[in-house]
Amino acid sequence: MATRLARFESGLSELRYIPTAKHVRATIAGTTVVDSHRAVLLWEPRRVVPQYAVPVADVGADLVPGRPGDGDTRGGPVLMGERSIEVLTPEAGFGHHTAVGEVLTVRTSDHERIGAAFRLADPDLADLVVLDWDAFDEWFEEAQRVIGHPHDPLARIDVLRSDRHVRIERDGKVLAES
Repeated sequence: MATRLARFESGLSELRYIPTAKHVRATIAGTTVVDSHRAVLLWEPRRVVPQYAVPVADVGADLVPGRPGDGDTRGGPVLMGERSIEVLTPEAGFGHHTAVGEVLTVRTSDHERIGAAFRLADPDLADLVVLDWDAFDEWFEEAQRVIGHPHDPLARIDVLRSDRHVRIERDGKVLAES
């Protein structure tokens, strides 16, 4: 079973996730193929950087069954800490999975990204698909392009430009509105 985080309280050996309120999008060749307001940040066991998982319905491409080993398998586990625990850093490709699930290829009418998605077998996350950050051309959180990898909300605070309407009220009185 996956562990839903409220703070970093879980060990690296568990499948961990935390919902995010961010509007998350990803593109392939200028076309938005992921558009979600229901994304979660997810850490497979022993992976130290989160990945985005979104509901399958928020992927505007076909998800085609793949084979184990499909996708980016560069790098691999590295030893960390005094106890020499094997972990997957950002240098380890998305094709290294430490959770049980199904490898999927993301297919649009013009492009195919082999092994770029992973459907977890965990019942808590059954309607989600984990996505390979590097398989997409651009990622956006709110209205801002993000480079590198999803940002860990348990280790930082992000302030992002957004095109969403914001209204702040107290005791029924509007204090601010965008």
